[in-house]
Amino acid sequence: MYKQLSIIEIDRIIEMAWEDRTTFDSIEIQFGLKEQEVINLMRKEMKLSSFKMWRKRVQGRKTKHLQKRIFEDGRFKCSRQRQITHNKISKRN
Repeated sequence: MYKQLSIIEIDRIIEMAWEDRTTFDSIEIQFGLKEQEVINLMRKEMKLSSFKMWRKRVQGRKTKHLQKRIFEDGRFKCSRQRQITHNKISKRN
């Protein structure tokens, strides 16, 4: 199925899989698990109801697949997000 993973690695994979903008490609690069292996891991490690909720969320979601994304580089940044400078939030003028 998939290589032997530590509890910390499994927790991180689950966290990444739940994140909307983390692609399956990123998980594969970092942990060596293909999309189907991530799905199998989620099925094994989660309660059935949580797994079904997750599958419903990610199935067909463009942001989970690098090739389907509409943006190319970097991450989405909301126009209302404040700039962070030297760990202090800049005030709007």
